[in-house]
Amino acid sequence: MLSMAAVTVMRCNPVIRAFAERLKAAGKPTKVVIVAAMRKLLVILNAMIHDRVEWS
Repeated sequence: MLSMAAVTVMRCNPVIRAFAERLKAAGKPTKVVIVAAMRKLLVILNAMIHDRVEWS
């Protein structure tokens, strides 16, 4: 389920989209890019929970 969210975020979120495009340009395989986006999404969500901030 997290991989589906990561694919959507890679299309809609400009910060993670730029991150994914940098990885693709560096020659990383697609699955590696998706896993990196999943991890980045989890780190962002964890920080939001820690700081009690809503998604904007």
